[in-house]
Amino acid sequence: KDDPKNEHRHVSHLWGLHPGDEITRDGTPDLYAAARKSLEFRGDGGTGWSMGWKINFWARLHDGDHAFFMLSNQLTPQRTLPNLFDTHPPFQIDGNFGATSGIAEMLLQSHAGFIELLPALPAVWQDGRVTGLRARGGFEIDIDWKGGKLNQVVVKSLAGQPCRLQYAGKNLNLSLEKGQTRTLSGAEF
Repeated sequence: KDDPKNEHRHVSHLWGLHPGDEITRDGTPDLYAAARKSLEFRGDGGTGWSMGWKINFWARLHDGDHAFFMLSNQLTPQRTLPNLFDTHPPFQIDGNFGATSGIAEMLLQSHAGFIELLPALPAVWQDGRVTGLRARGGFEIDIDWKGGKLNQVVVKSLAGQPCRLQYAGKNLNLSLEKGQTRTLSGAEF
């Protein structure tokens, strides 16, 4: 049980939300809502490593705009040097790694038993492309979006496992052999 008056930057009680997979929107909706409340109570402050964690938490909560807000706060001169090192003394790589991990979590998540495309896309990222993201189950994913909507996804199977894709609440199951690639348009969802 978290104290609603506690605004401390430590958020390790939310490990089940990220990097764990025990707290998910569909699997544990009450805990998912409680995790959101806990983050709201804790606030948006913190040092580099804490900001990195919070970027990932907000992405896992499917709130791309809040995740982007946290990322923007992380990339201020108070928290990130011109060489992109985290400023928390002496130097903590957690802020750097957390921020990049959070960006990936905004674009792709695979912790809940399926690969979710653009789960927390911020409104300011209307058009974009990312290549080479890795998803659980042995998949390499390239995503292209336009106007805030999925335009195309390329899925490459690295292990020959079944693949369940999800976009905007719609599911698509793929069977790919190891090394096989499949290109899908956003309209296929």
